[in-house]
Amino acid sequence: MKSGYLFAPLVLALAMAALAPNANAQPYPAQGYPPPPPPPPRETVTYGYATVLSVNPAFQTYHVMEQQCDDGGYQRVQNDTTGGTIVGAIVGGALGNTVGKGDGRTAATVVGAVAGGAIGHNIAKNSDSGYYQGGCRMVNVERDDRRPAGFDVEYNYKGDVYVARMPYDPGNRIRVRVSVVPAEDGPRR
Repeated sequence: MKSGYLFAPLVLALAMAALAPNANAQPYPAQGYPPPPPPPPRETVTYGYATVLSVNPAFQTYHVMEQQCDDGGYQRVQNDTTGGTIVGAIVGGALGNTVGKGDGRTAATVVGAVAGGAIGHNIAKNSDSGYYQGGCRMVNVERDDRRPAGFDVEYNYKGDVYVARMPYDPGNRIRVRVSVVPAEDGPRR
């Protein structure tokens, strides 16, 4: 075996190892990039008491669907007679088909279907009692619930007036949560 055949794979492996990137190298230069932003400032929270200026109950308004009927007579509304007409046409057509012979069979079938449809329609119409409908309809009505949904409270804290909706009447004083956080409008010079 020739030694050249063994030498070529060795040279190829050394060339690939030399071209491979260094695993410890930094992918980006450290200089030129801004430092990461500082964590957001912690919120300073204290509690105090404010003077209540006014309390107004807030009533909830809601809409309901309600049936309203007119003071008028009722009118009779007839049910649909389509089913009776169809059944009558089928029975009449079948009877006409059995009566007719030869070329007259088609004509007898058509005449039987038409006559049967008319008879079925009349039977359905005369045997149907229908129903009576008054002048009623569903309308949207606004209701005012007389129980308060909350209380609109106006209060004064250190000279400033605020308004909040609360689930209860707080009385003369209200406990407030005071939070102070630096504004993010940049440094002042």
